[in-house]
Amino acid sequence: MTEGRPLPDHPVLRSIFEAVPEAVWKRSHGQDVASVPATLWKETAEAAHRAGFEMLVDVTTVDRVRTRRSFEVVASLLSLGHRLRLRVITEVSEDDPRIASLCSVFPGANFFEREAYDMFGVVFDDHPDMTRILMPDDWEGHPLRKDFAVGWVPVQFKAANQVR
Repeated sequence: MTEGRPLPDHPVLRSIFEAVPEAVWKRSHGQDVASVPATLWKETAEAAHRAGFEMLVDVTTVDRVRTRRSFEVVASLLSLGHRLRLRVITEVSEDDPRIASLCSVFPGANFFEREAYDMFGVVFDDHPDMTRILMPDDWEGHPLRKDFAVGWVPVQFKAANQVR
């Protein structure tokens, strides 16, 4: 423990939490987790990358609108060299679901962030191509939000046979 907050024993993980003092460390389902403010999302990813986390495995979103009126954005990081995993979690508000893009740190974040934008409406600032990836370009709304009305509009893709 440092300054009254728990820190991981592993020196690689500890270096990340020392670089980002606002990050809160815990173990969840056998995995190390960093809960960080949205303003430190990218800084935490940069610290993890410097510490040896060379792979971003996934970026996803959890809709908490019904309970907390917010979204959790979750990045799963992997260090092959150190044989470690780290889950980084932050929260963005429903009213302004914006967060920094991780594409400049982990280029593989590109499609994951576009999917989070397309399905949940989370905007990743400074993303190289913040456009829809799964739904048609003219689709209105974000279909994985819990408040999205489902079942009333057929999805029509450009190259598919048109439903009449």
